[in-house]
Amino acid sequence: MKNHLIQVATVVPKLKVGDVSFNTRQIIASVRELPEAGLIVFPELSVTGYTCADLFLSDLLLQAAESALLQIAEATKDFGGTVVVGAPIRFENHLYNCGAVLSQGSVKALIPKSYLPNYSEFYECRWFASGRNFRGRSVRIGQEEVPFGTDVLAEDFETGAVLGVELCEDLWVPDKPSTHAALAGANLIANLSASDELIGKEEYRRNLVTQQSGACYCAYAYASAGTCESSTDLVFSGHCIIAQNGTVFAEGIFPKEPQTVKALVDLGCIMHDRRRQNTFENGSSMEYRRVRVHLQAIGANEVGSWELAEILKKHAYPLARNPFVPQDDDARDARCRRILQIQASGLATRVRATGIHNLVIGISGGLDSTLALLVCAEAKKLVPEVRIIAYTMPSEGNTTKLTHDNADRLMELLADEMYEVPIREGVELHLMQLRSEKGYQGEGDVTYENAQARMRTYILMDAANMKNGLVVGTGDLSELALGWCTYNGDHMSMYAVNSSVPKTLVKFICRAYADYCGNEALREVLLSICDTPITPELTPSEGGKIAQKTEEKIGKYDLNDFFLYYTLRHGFEPARAAAYALRAYPELTGDEVRVAARNFFRRFFSQQFKRSCLPDGPKVGSVTLSPRGDWRMPSDASVALWMEDLDEKVKNF
Repeated sequence: MKNHLIQVATVVPKLKVGDVSFNTRQIIASVRELPEAGLIVFPELSVTGYTCADLFLSDLLLQAAESALLQIAEATKDFGGTVVVGAPIRFENHLYNCGAVLSQGSVKALIPKSYLPNYSEFYECRWFASGRNFRGRSVRIGQEEVPFGTDVLAEDFETGAVLGVELCEDLWVPDKPSTHAALAGANLIANLSASDELIGKEEYRRNLVTQQSGACYCAYAYASAGTCESSTDLVFSGHCIIAQNGTVFAEGIFPKEPQTVKALVDLGCIMHDRRRQNTFENGSSMEYRRVRVHLQAIGANEVGSWELAEILKKHAYPLARNPFVPQDDDARDARCRRILQIQASGLATRVRATGIHNLVIGISGGLDSTLALLVCAEAKKLVPEVRIIAYTMPSEGNTTKLTHDNADRLMELLADEMYEVPIREGVELHLMQLRSEKGYQGEGDVTYENAQARMRTYILMDAANMKNGLVVGTGDLSELALGWCTYNGDHMSMYAVNSSVPKTLVKFICRAYADYCGNEALREVLLSICDTPITPELTPSEGGKIAQKTEEKIGKYDLNDFFLYYTLRHGFEPARAAAYALRAYPELTGDEVRVAARNFFRRFFSQQFKRSCLPDGPKVGSVTLSPRGDWRMPSDASVALWMEDLDEKVKNF
């Protein structure tokens, strides 16, 4: 498969203000220490130092800077990546603050700074002119004519990397050059900066980089001048940030120089997001010149799943086992609260719109119905007229005492009305009418299992008619992805509050609610439910213990959710998703990952017909399967291509 992983590095080297020879040696040494990097970004005016002040008027300094570019470029001759350094460049009657793109032994492009700060502590207009309007020009460096202007992008055909360059203040203005470069195709942005450190500026700077990388769907490498710059009036912190699509991947500040900050960025994710987000329009790419550079992938350009997994492991690529669940405790708690708020708000709006205030819900003592009941309770805080009418529908011999007791306790604490309607007799009568056998026929008796799920939905729908109520659905996103629901059984409701909440997140929401609800009795039952094995209890229990465990049938939910996230959110093909899974789950063997992936994709394709007729439900995250919103797929699509990808590219695991 195509390898879209690029190692991006920002470097704050040791520096002596005005000592071009020293600075050049430091830059070259840093480049040689990063042989695997695809892109290395140095700070603004890193060849001379940003704080040279009136020394920028010296022809001696300027000539030395141009010679330094040729020396550094020569050092890239045997280097597979691209280096961007800052240097003052003379052009016609003015001096320009430029980012120099160096690759394959030569100076490939010079991009002048567009916006020059000339306020407060900054005085750049004393020395430099703006290059904002320069397009289609060139300047002679050594014996070569080098493209000069803000209309230059650097491209590597092998990896698909397209590099745009802006400098410091260019990021702080409304009309950012990087925005235009991204619209013209740049998926990597290098920012050479010299931002002095002030109280509060670090956070603002980080927010700027993060927001721009998200808005432009790009990787953004920001390298700022370090503490070796003159401290006559200012202190520079060497703040370096590498972000992708709105997320900071790596960061450093106030380093012991030299400092190198590295991160792997995934151009494949960037390309997918741009294709998916159709409001990301193409800019006038014809207005930009493109120069050829080497911007190597980390490893070979074509890799198998095993090689890709090894690259991710070697470079400690940060990968969450549960991508739907924030790893930070505070962020996870905030996420859980906000999801519950969205769910409750959606349900409250449906109640107001219909004028139906009775919420009818089936409670099993499992995670999904528990979360749906919590949503009803939160909706009641928004619409006090709401009455929660809860039913537990045990099947004798199948429903265990543990889940039955938890369901009862939960309803007592949260419902306005609670009822128990046993279903065994009704199911047996129904089966007798269909066939001579009335009970469970052993492993594979899906008629028996589904009859119970449909009986419960039948009861809830009739109860809603009787109570003038609205049936609240309990099924979650993971069950819909895998088709682990009974068509027209638990698959159906009048409003499906959990339909875009994955199973791995359901448990965290319930556990978080237990921690902040302030009700010890409720906390106790919620924690008991969270610790109960996931089960539909549609087959006979064994000695009163749960016998049917969902994850033994369809695989672990965390791994299924992992495949779901990377398939839908980032458009990964199966082999790439398998490689990422091997990095996230190092305890699993390649065969285990392959089997899990085959199971996921087989079920995902074959069960689309259930998702094509889902009831309404609120979207809470970027991955959802509503046929009216994010996911439209033919119910009879073939899975063959996806299976071939797994069989051909994952066979060496």
